[in-house]
Amino acid sequence: MSFSIYQASAPVYVKLLAGQVGMIEKAVADAETRKFSPEILFTGRLNPEMWSFSEQVKATTNHAYRGTARLAGLPIPENPDAVGTAAEMKARIAATVAFIQSVDQVSVDAGHDREITFPMGSETTRLTGVHYFLGFTLPNIYFHHTTAFNILRHNGVSVSKLDDFLGGL
Repeated sequence: MSFSIYQASAPVYVKLLAGQVGMIEKAVADAETRKFSPEILFTGRLNPEMWSFSEQVKATTNHAYRGTARLAGLPIPENPDAVGTAAEMKARIAATVAFIQSVDQVSVDAGHDREITFPMGSETTRLTGVHYFLGFTLPNIYFHHTTAFNILRHNGVSVSKLDDFLGGL
């Protein structure tokens, strides 16, 4: 059986992003119950040097749609940049999911051996598609998704591993 980057990426991204929508909705409900603005949770951080919840959501979507585009050999699509509110984050997630679902499996799988060139800080990095996916994009998606989840947990929001982190089974 051959390894399908598409099967290991697109369905996983869509499921994780559905979990992020659940996290956002629970953050809003929690803030309403505790009578404060949900933006307080969205600007929350685990450490002053780390990105906020909303920036973690943005980073998760960045890796999902940019990774899919690069593997498929497509231009990186535009995506709503604002992520300060629940509506803005959900719009960005919806645009990301729509893009991922618009890309066909054959195009993504064709990126397995393709050289992927991408910026990383001030450097330009080159990796084969499979190394880009397994060594850069996938770990980054899980890192930012996990950090977003942990910011909410740290702030008392009742998010769950099954529904909000994994996006259900």
